[in-house]
Amino acid sequence: MAIAAIDRTALAMPLSRAAVGETVVICKVVTGMPEGGGDVGLRLLELGFVEGEAVRIIAQGFPGREPLAVRIGNTTFALRRFEADHVWVVPALPSVES
Repeated sequence: MAIAAIDRTALAMPLSRAAVGETVVICKVVTGMPEGGGDVGLRLLELGFVEGEAVRIIAQGFPGREPLAVRIGNTTFALRRFEADHVWVVPALPSVES
């Protein structure tokens, strides 16, 4: 019996909802929404928050869980929650080791 493929995009959520220690994969960055004088989504794309990149949630501030510390590759970023809301992610697939 074959296991049905799961549509991972149905599991998409804003980066701000990911848990500390979780690794997720970017599936979409929302652009075209100017906030605070600029397009936050466009700035995030320019920083490397692009579709397919793995992101690890390092820490959250206290109180209010802000800022959110995330790591892409070897670079760590601090994002405010409204910035992280522009980045949509899906859970990373577990790695298979031989």
